[in-house]
Amino acid sequence: MSLKDDLANIRDQALSEIKNVSDVSTLNQKIRVSFLGKRGKITKVLRDIKNLDPKERPEVGKYSNIVRNKIQDAVAKKNQELKQALLNQKLKDEKIDVTLPGSPVPKGSPHVIQSIIDHICDIFLGMGYQVLSGPEVEEEKYNFERMNLPKYHPARDMQATFYITNDILMRTQTSPMQARVLEKYDFSKGPLKMISPGIVFRRDNDDPTHSHQFHQVEGLVIDKNIKMSDLKGTLEYLIHQLFGDKFDIRLRPSYFPFTEPSVEVDMTCFNCMGKGCNICKNTGWIEVLGAGMVHPNVLKMAGIDPKEYGGFAFGLGPDRFAMLRYGVKDIRDFYLDDVRFLSQFD
Repeated sequence: MSLKDDLANIRDQALSEIKNVSDVSTLNQKIRVSFLGKRGKITKVLRDIKNLDPKERPEVGKYSNIVRNKIQDAVAKKNQELKQALLNQKLKDEKIDVTLPGSPVPKGSPHVIQSIIDHICDIFLGMGYQVLSGPEVEEEKYNFERMNLPKYHPARDMQATFYITNDILMRTQTSPMQARVLEKYDFSKGPLKMISPGIVFRRDNDDPTHSHQFHQVEGLVIDKNIKMSDLKGTLEYLIHQLFGDKFDIRLRPSYFPFTEPSVEVDMTCFNCMGKGCNICKNTGWIEVLGAGMVHPNVLKMAGIDPKEYGGFAFGLGPDRFAMLRYGVKDIRDFYLDDVRFLSQFD
């Protein structure tokens, strides 16, 4: 049998195997290498070309190139067919019906307490107030002394404090922002009207209405000729905006070191609407915040003449407002990160 016959047999065998192969890996790693590789069948046949008559060598060499090209073309064509078939199968298996409705994507929402704070800020921004924030790690002089609470003042015992050093603490109230703003404020620019929302810290979490960490919103207005009636009108407007016009407020005498006179502010009981029930202890009222006229000592320590300027201050708890607004009985539920609980306020 001549070398041309051997080459023809190799061609036919290669074309047959190429025709029947079913995957790209076998085609390239086995068939192509087996027939066209450096140690493939065509190469082995051509090693014997040196034994031919010199006149026959060109013809056999030319024929070997034809066979090689034929096999290469068949491999390339089959390779393309297999890849296309694989793609078609993937398209069939993974096709998307664009007419189907999309899968719902879980949607988050602001925390209920943050929503209350944002609402309060919007209300006061509408009345021309600034919204300012202060440090949560505070100096004792701002947290207590500038708020008319000198060392050993008995009222300090009302606030179980987290001390970091003798002079640095986790603020127990947002009131220090009063002192910080007052000592730098330029009254030539007009009256001071500000609120300061933020987190405060106290070692107190023994019952469902208290937590070691909670929120406050401090309010402060300083100008000439500010009266208690201005304070009441402001707080009445706030309660109406948050809860509705059917809720009233009342002021009761109280004591805070940084205001004089001081008042506790009650609002109509949301459960009985003033008729009296076990929630409001049959009074028809629920305490919601503390307020009063700024104490002259607070103004003096900030370098402001209390004979010329006066004002009012108030402090409210968004956590408590959220409890009242939504009927939540345990303040700690707001901080447990239970999505089932929090999502009901969306």
